[in-house]
Amino acid sequence: MSYTLKQTRRFARAYKKLHDNVAADVDAATDVVASNPDIGERKKGDLADLLVYKFRSQRQLYLLGYTVDVDVQLVYLEAVGPMRISTGTLSGRSSV
Repeated sequence: MSYTLKQTRRFARAYKKLHDNVAADVDAATDVVASNPDIGERKKGDLADLLVYKFRSQRQLYLLGYTVDVDVQLVYLEAVGPMRISTGTLSGRSSV
């Protein structure tokens, strides 16, 4: 059974800025989440209500953040964007 999708304003703004080919991959990811909302990883701490589904587009890892309301079978799409990796400590030099 598929859940209904609802976009938040933050998601809609981020989605609008994506290239068409990335947007198509986001559409495919939202279909996966709608059909199985438990597929994402639950965040910890203050963001414990948020689930994150990871997918690849254009050889880059993207994250799709969403929340689920089981009572009305609704998935709220909260945010989408590329995964950012901090490279500050990878060079072996201290940043101090």
